Amino acid sequence: MAYDDFRGFLEALRKEGQLLHITDEVLPEPDIAAAANAAPRLGDQAPALYFDNVKGFTDARIALNVHGSWANHALALGLPKETGTKEQVEEFIRRWDTFPVAPEWRENPLWAENTLEGEDADIFRVLPLIRLNDGDGGFYIDKAAVVSKDPDDPEHSGKQNVGIYRIEVKGRRTLAIQPVPVHDIAQHLHTAEERGEDLPVAITLGNEPMISIVASTPMEYEQNEYELAGALRGAPTPLAKAPLTGLPVPWGSEVVIEGVIEGRKREIEGPFGEFTGHYSGGRNMPVIRIDRISYRTNPVFEHLYLGMPWTEVDYLIAASTCVPMYKQLRRDFPEVQAVNAMYTHGLVVIVSTKKRYGGFAKAVGMRVLTTPHGLGYATTVIVVDEDVDPFNLPQVMWALSTKMNPAGDLVQIPNLPVLELAPQAITPGITDKLVIDATTPVAPDNRGNYGTQVRDLPETGEWLARLQKLAGAR
Repeated sequence: MAYDDFRGFLEALRKEGQLLHITDEVLPEPDIAAAANAAPRLGDQAPALYFDNVKGFTDARIALNVHGSWANHALALGLPKETGTKEQVEEFIRRWDTFPVAPEWRENPLWAENTLEGEDADIFRVLPLIRLNDGDGGFYIDKAAVVSKDPDDPEHSGKQNVGIYRIEVKGRRTLAIQPVPVHDIAQHLHTAEERGEDLPVAITLGNEPMISIVASTPMEYEQNEYELAGALRGAPTPLAKAPLTGLPVPWGSEVVIEGVIEGRKREIEGPFGEFTGHYSGGRNMPVIRIDRISYRTNPVFEHLYLGMPWTEVDYLIAASTCVPMYKQLRRDFPEVQAVNAMYTHGLVVIVSTKKRYGGFAKAVGMRVLTTPHGLGYATTVIVVDEDVDPFNLPQVMWALSTKMNPAGDLVQIPNLPVLELAPQAITPGITDKLVIDATTPVAPDNRGNYGTQVRDLPETGEWLARLQKLAGAR
């Protein structure tokens, strides 16, 4: 099922028992963030959270953990909530094969009900802002889709970008944004500043669930996120034009903020509790001037808790990080069987592959480091045999335990790029990276003493299904 707006998905979660409406009065800090921090610990069936009785706010509506479990992620894809992790990744791959699906333009967007312009565009009048972690430097908007275009080629729909970036609220009409250099918006801003221009942006909050997924997907520069959303939804993505900037934005958003990233202007942003599970420090970051806010009556503010994994962000970016890297690797190496890049946004990547000849697995691992996402994120790549499931960590640990010899299976590559948030980097933005070859050597690489490997008995699969059925009937 394709959802056209955020509230439609919340209602679907409610019907499936995946939305927990907390009616007791709660403190804006620390109760809301602490609840969102705790929710994923309920397991893969953890619900979304909805608060509408917040002390000190007269009309707050806040939703968190919306993508914060495999059950909710499955429902976003229109799958049964019991669908497993690997099956969801496989379905994501299957739907990717139908990409691109052109969006459709609609009139009368839901977010056009109310408008604040110019000096009246006060973000505090629209959003019930709260801090997420006690060390955060301010209020953040962290689950908004930011839309921008390439200033040199604004009519090229593939060169537009829809991405999720952390945004600090600096004042009534002022935001700070962190455009990581490997992300498309950073290229757009660089081009605009070289032209001596500001960069127009539209920030959309409370989006239908597929927008958040594609906005966190590391696509190639000329690939259109809305066209991928259509493929994943199984229906064209409904869009409307933002009235001030003309940028394409989701038709069913709760809030649309329009303005510009002011060219060559920077202010201190941070610290912020990040997806790495660590606080980032304060850095000079670009500044957004808000010129217009459009919003639905009684908007629902969708927030995202980040901290030590797993939290909602890890579910949100899990499949959407694995699949593009898998598709990119398969173009060069059809031997690749599966890619698991779920851990901390792909700072660690596990790849299973067949091998053509000795040394092949190391070449696959090094190719991971040159994919669009691997350039800025992958710091450790573990390569395993084709019969090892990279989503099954006991199998991966078995491969590391029995296949990897540090004498020849560790390839350390110095001084490669990584996002500045990576805490292991001595110099922010630069780190050594590691490829671990945990595959069985093949000729002419004849190291080790590998006899015949034990394989599953032919009847194992049949018995697994039988035992699951018997256990479920108890």
